[in-house]
Amino acid sequence: MEPKWLGWAKQLQSIAQAGLTYSKDVYDLERFEFIRNISIDIIAHHTDMDRTVIKDLFAGETGYATPKVDIRGVVFKDEKILMVRENTDGRWALPGGWADIGLTPSEVAVKELKEESGFDVKATKLLAVMDMKCHPHPPSSYHIYKMFIQCEIIGGQATEGVETSEVKFFAENELPPLSTARNTHSQIEMAFTFLKNPQSPVYLD
Repeated sequence: MEPKWLGWAKQLQSIAQAGLTYSKDVYDLERFEFIRNISIDIIAHHTDMDRTVIKDLFAGETGYATPKVDIRGVVFKDEKILMVRENTDGRWALPGGWADIGLTPSEVAVKELKEESGFDVKATKLLAVMDMKCHPHPPSSYHIYKMFIQCEIIGGQATEGVETSEVKFFAENELPPLSTARNTHSQIEMAFTFLKNPQSPVYLD
């Protein structure tokens, strides 16, 4: 579970962002900017991130604050799950990434799978919608919802992408070191549960 200080910082940032977006009174704007600075100070105090970097992250967000959406494609072949090795940390993840404006969740899953693994797929089923804070991911300055969408291969071949260096299928008992910012062991185990029990209900939260 995420530490309380991080949850408080993100809530303060959300309040400040909404206030800076909708307030007109100059004194209120000053107060909301002060609140945003408090959230920045909290994160800077508890991490090794530079305060300027944190401020740029928060200042880049405008409008009413909402969670970001990360979409992961789940593909099975011969009872093994498709994973890609991430260039950023050398660890393995389900193909996926941030949701794109203008694309449906299924379209994002299809696009990410093609870009990161080389396979052409069709989306077949929503498996889960998870709040990242409820699962053992590393702390994140963003509030993130994760969607896991099962897909079926219809063409293409295993090909590394710009962000990936290897493409491979893994058995449940032979999982590689995972990129836990992207997916956890419990989430991969959940995916295998759907393989064994296709009629399982969608997992929420």
